Amino acid sequence: MSLDEFFCIGITVTLGSHRFEPEAIKAFARKYDPQIFHIDEEAARNSIFGGLCASGWHTAATWMKLNLEAGMEAEVARWPGPGPVPEFGPSPGFKNLKWPKPVYAGETVTFTRTALAHRPIASRPGWRLLTLRSEAFDSTGDKVIEFESAVLVRVG
Repeated sequence: MSLDEFFCIGITVTLGSHRFEPEAIKAFARKYDPQIFHIDEEAARNSIFGGLCASGWHTAATWMKLNLEAGMEAEVARWPGPGPVPEFGPSPGFKNLKWPKPVYAGETVTFTRTALAHRPIASRPGWRLLTLRSEAFDSTGDKVIEFESAVLVRVG
């Protein structure tokens, strides 16, 4: 099996769905992003959004939670070698984060990731950098978040 096959390059994986409940939106916002349209339903109705909506950071944090829950266990379980099973490490970051549409209270969002490419890391022999496209869509199919992320993977 090649590393491309192992990483499922070009294949979109559905990580799961999450319903953004009003009280959870407010609780997250009070703690991490206390803008009025995330914490006060009346003020949100009178805002540019026209209703209570989740913080973009709440949406991003939910992607991360579902990504970790989905893990790469399926890929690891099917590793036939050669060599040790690849080990997923930390992420060095992300880029091109966009929130093209608000996530309103009561909306269910489905989160995905697509492995795009991998390359060796010259400064860390035995490690590769795996790049991902990360996205989520509301119940109408509209994209609500997108970003590129990366993860370090030990392959030898």
